[in-house]
Amino acid sequence: MPHPVVFSDDDFGLAELRRVALGFPEAFEKVSWGRPVFCAPKMFAMYGGSRKSDAGMIVYPYSLLIKVDESDRRSLEQDARFFFPAYMGPFGWLGLDLTATEVDWNEVRELVDASFRLVAAKRLIRELDAR
Repeated sequence: MPHPVVFSDDDFGLAELRRVALGFPEAFEKVSWGRPVFCAPKMFAMYGGSRKSDAGMIVYPYSLLIKVDESDRRSLEQDARFFFPAYMGPFGWLGLDLTATEVDWNEVRELVDASFRLVAAKRLIRELDAR
């Protein structure tokens, strides 16, 4: 049984995130786990997430999940806007709550760029660098 779709195309920040994520070489969007996922062909960003707490799941419907380099993880975890996403956190991912403060879309682009570089094929990274 597929996951229910848990987003709308007019959700906060989704249009902007699409512009950022789909600008990467061979990037495409698909729906997985009921959420927009951006791949090339491996997943490098996801819109929306949740985290586990003692009280149950806390949903962040307007968030960005990205893979982070271990060297950046500690500093990002110190920032209250970031959270350890359920299911994906143990695999090197963090979530950014887009509603925690005004969104800096340049920062989002840098985070998505770093995530892309962690999962993309070397030829796609070369193509990105050649732009």
